[in-house]
Amino acid sequence: MQANPNNPMPLQGYTVFEIGQNVAAPFASQILADLGARVIKVEKPAGDDARHWGPPDWEGAAAMFQTLNRNKESIVCNFRKPEHVDRLRQQLLEQADVVIQNFRPGVLESLQLDAATLRASKPELIYCDMGAFGRGGPLSGLPGYDPLMQAYGGLMSVTGEPGQSPVRTGYSVIDCGSGMWAAIGIMAALLQRKNSNTGSLVEVSLFETALGWMQVASAQHLASNEVPGRHGSGAATIVPYRAYEATDGHLVIAAGNNGLFAKLCTMLNHPEWIDDARFTSNPQRVLNRNAIDSLIQAEIAQHPREYWIEKLRHANVPCAPVQDTAEAFSCEQAKALGVLQDVPGSDMKLMGIPVRLNGQRPLIRKAPPALQTLTEEAAS
Repeated sequence: MQANPNNPMPLQGYTVFEIGQNVAAPFASQILADLGARVIKVEKPAGDDARHWGPPDWEGAAAMFQTLNRNKESIVCNFRKPEHVDRLRQQLLEQADVVIQNFRPGVLESLQLDAATLRASKPELIYCDMGAFGRGGPLSGLPGYDPLMQAYGGLMSVTGEPGQSPVRTGYSVIDCGSGMWAAIGIMAALLQRKNSNTGSLVEVSLFETALGWMQVASAQHLASNEVPGRHGSGAATIVPYRAYEATDGHLVIAAGNNGLFAKLCTMLNHPEWIDDARFTSNPQRVLNRNAIDSLIQAEIAQHPREYWIEKLRHANVPCAPVQDTAEAFSCEQAKALGVLQDVPGSDMKLMGIPVRLNGQRPLIRKAPPALQTLTEEAAS
């Protein structure tokens, strides 16, 4: 898709340099790229580590890399060569509106590519520092990865089945969440700069993102002094609100208030549950979750998933089949929304940004960049 001067994308005209790798920083810059910014990805000679995080590989790089780096350009910098670092620093000062980095603590300071150095020469620069544990505190100098933060931030303590081992969420929600916070912070800083003509230091960290996702759990703990535990597919404070097993798979039922619970009971031909003292309010259902969940499960186990989905929807009880990846992306709703987009110059299809502006989802404009071959002078 070519930029339309009569309908510019929101971030068209801004230039972002991503000095990052793996997931968090690439995801942040890809959000900005999808919204129209020019994003220049700065890679070491071997490339972003995620290029090699396969199988599966997909058109020259790991599928994981390809889905995080569309709509970008790529340049190679040998950070061990002072002349390359000097050249990059000059590019940043001349071209960058935004710099995003998620290198190990201290690396960019040693190269004078840190926020203080660059913003001393270019005060209007917006510099996003994506750390592991955040600046300040005894762990600030440590590196971090998504599973470490799911563990340290408490997320694994509330994920999984009761009495079982801790479980990490299936994909990198902390990395991607940190990328989203970075993009939000950067866009706020760009708005602020319009009025002040001064840039900002935007700081996000994996640990703070992990704690942020624990917002409800922390409130429950602070209110009760009890430590929330695991509830499998269910919720700590709403019942029934979980997956039940039909004859051919699972479906989630979310009867989150008394009215919906009454509809569910009626649909299951058990209106007597509505007036059962154990189930007359959500707090009572929470206290007696095992009893009501067992009763519902006994009914759901008698028929296939689609049988129940049809009946539940007819009764206006919120529900959904537990779909695998193939089912989710091939379902009629996903097709109608056009979430999968063609990648120009490629046979790939990728998930587009989950945002529509005036009814239109921003299109993928560029394939993920191939790793540039270093010149003989750069490689020497």
